[in-house]
Amino acid sequence: MNTPIVVSDMDGTLATAETWRGVLAWIRDQYPSAAARRFVRTRLHRIVLAKAGVIDKEAFRARWMEDQAQLLRDLPEARLLEMADWVVGEHLWPTRRQAAIDAVTAAAEAARRDHPGTRLVLATGAYQPLGEAFARRIGADATIGTPLELRAGIVTGLLAGPTASGEAKAAAVRDEAAGGEVLAAFGDTVADIPLLRLATRAVAVAPDAALRREAAARGWELLDA
Repeated sequence: MNTPIVVSDMDGTLATAETWRGVLAWIRDQYPSAAARRFVRTRLHRIVLAKAGVIDKEAFRARWMEDQAQLLRDLPEARLLEMADWVVGEHLWPTRRQAAIDAVTAAAEAARRDHPGTRLVLATGAYQPLGEAFARRIGADATIGTPLELRAGIVTGLLAGPTASGEAKAAAVRDEAAGGEVLAAFGDTVADIPLLRLATRAVAVAPDAALRREAAARGWELLDA
């Protein structure tokens, strides 16, 4: 059934903090390991190369998510959900972009008046439980995130699907809409361009330089929240 949606990215769009930092802080405090202690240090060279554009940023992000998932191996699902609530409550929510959240929820409310049944979807590259914890805070109806594999309620340390970023995120949003119109989309970086291209109304929130250029070229809205 066709489902009209309003969709927003999370990191950078609705909060300024980086989710991976919150996840790593929780792991180091609550689920420490030698791998967690050296996680960033052993990847500094790739961080530099990604920022310089020498290596593909989307491929780097996907590898990062895979590697960080290994730090959660053998974690019970209940603890995973505790971690998600902690990262959102202590790390993301205090840095929320309230103007952007207000704009997203207002867009959903307006869409529902003209298109009954419109759903508000949070689409994030963060792990699914983290997206769901943030989605509850803004009243979103559904969440698209990077899935973690669980077996018998235990995190395996592997991903259960692709990182929900770039083209993969846009594809997941198309599936969620099931042929319905993407009435509005909100994003903050060049990686969100495929998502924003889906929407009738595209809003670039505090955009990076590449997205700002794309928004200007396409006549997309800017929200410097």
